[in-house]
Amino acid sequence: MSVVAFAPQAESLCDRAQRVAAIAARHADDVDLAGRFPREAVEAMKAERLLGIQVPAAHGGEGATLTEIAEICVILGQACAAAAMVFAMHQIKASSLVEHGEESAWHLGFMRDLAKHQYLLASATTEGGIGGNLRNSICAIEIDGETCRLTKDATVISYALEADAILITSRAHEGAAPSDQVMTVFLKDQYTLTKTNDWDTLGMRGTCSEGFVFKGEAPACQVFPKPFAEIAAQSMLATSHLLWSGVWYGIAVDAVARAQSFVRAAARKAQGQVPPGAAHLAEAVNLLQLVKSNLLTGLKTYLDARTNPDRLSSMSFAIAMNNVKIASSETILDIIHKALLICGIMGYKNGTPFSLGRHLRDAHSARLMISNDRILGNTATMLLVQKPDVSLLG
Repeated sequence: MSVVAFAPQAESLCDRAQRVAAIAARHADDVDLAGRFPREAVEAMKAERLLGIQVPAAHGGEGATLTEIAEICVILGQACAAAAMVFAMHQIKASSLVEHGEESAWHLGFMRDLAKHQYLLASATTEGGIGGNLRNSICAIEIDGETCRLTKDATVISYALEADAILITSRAHEGAAPSDQVMTVFLKDQYTLTKTNDWDTLGMRGTCSEGFVFKGEAPACQVFPKPFAEIAAQSMLATSHLLWSGVWYGIAVDAVARAQSFVRAAARKAQGQVPPGAAHLAEAVNLLQLVKSNLLTGLKTYLDARTNPDRLSSMSFAIAMNNVKIASSETILDIIHKALLICGIMGYKNGTPFSLGRHLRDAHSARLMISNDRILGNTATMLLVQKPDVSLLG
């Protein structure tokens, strides 16, 4: 079903994203209430041809920068956090394909198909027994001549039943160490999914991040030739933390906008006198600026490092990206709490122009994906041998 008419590529990415956001906003409460996939919003993304924008123009995409993609995450995050997170997770997987797909004929062809057909990509990195530690695997891919087979107990595969392909991690072979991993692309008709757990959560309900036993068989050429350790360091780490932060910033932006509308309405009723909540609004805007600055600094750091694989794989870069994620995920909760104090009972109630329950519940996911405790532990380990970058000049 086509929700939005085809948009010419010459049109602004933000204009196209705003049209998707308008559709996402209309269905956001229902997506949250029913815990259902934001189908209308994703169909609009496909119709606006936003799913392939990261692919280089030479391969049929638009060569969108990560900053442009993050801005779309912000726009969508203001409308429906679940739809924005689906878009962000798709683009995180697309980044691995774009950064490393030109190294094999099959992946290059798949990259072109992504842009042409607007495929939705999903990720399967978590596994029973290791939790969210994406840099370790228990399962191992089996290479039998020109065929590969994989069975994985994936505790979370977001929107797995809606995806056109899944990019999945495993050990490189049966005798490989847990950290000796590869990533493989499996197309929708190359695998089966047996659901093992449901997704009935506090927030981000529309991501439909259920658990499955994945069983796939495909041509062996669909295994990425580069080790997953390099893919993770050079594309996934940065894009995950930066695009997720864009989504979370968008949630906070909308919460502050609702709080500002509430304060303005109260000021009109009080004949221009400053309402009690105005001070909280000033504090919230101050914190919002900190999140924005944090995200922009992270995007610049990534842009500066992108042309240097050694720098992308360095401890200092990993620490910087970890800090972006920690700061964004922690600060947005403070912002939304202040917005809730401003709006009071009208923010606490559902169904008002100032309702903030969905924002607050969705924002609580930020500290959990990936767990901030795990990230802080990894950063602490790196800081044993790596000094933090404290220069203003970089």
